[in-house]
Amino acid sequence: MSKIIVNDQNFTEKVIESKKPILVDFWAEWCMPCRMVAPIIDEAVKELDDKVDIGKLNVDEAPLTANNYQIEAIPTLILFKDGKIFKRVLGVQPKEVIKQIISSAIE
Repeated sequence: MSKIIVNDQNFTEKVIESKKPILVDFWAEWCMPCRMVAPIIDEAVKELDDKVDIGKLNVDEAPLTANNYQIEAIPTLILFKDGKIFKRVLGVQPKEVIKQIISSAIE
């Protein structure tokens, strides 16, 4: 699995232009639920044979991108496929839900 640090400067290159679906985790250091969801995302992606990449976007360090995608609460997960939003979920989700979201994009 490829974990990519995403920011305002590289978002287009790393996410929009990605050939592979990418699940972007919008998070912040101070957000405890964000810390809870990170290992769940890792497990879900690993169980799906790394068919998607994971993007980590710290909303405090990338405010323009967070604002562009109207991130009002974190954690927010957005799955991008072919440069477009495929699915968006808010809050801590169980591993099975994350796997279903990813699976729907890679089928």
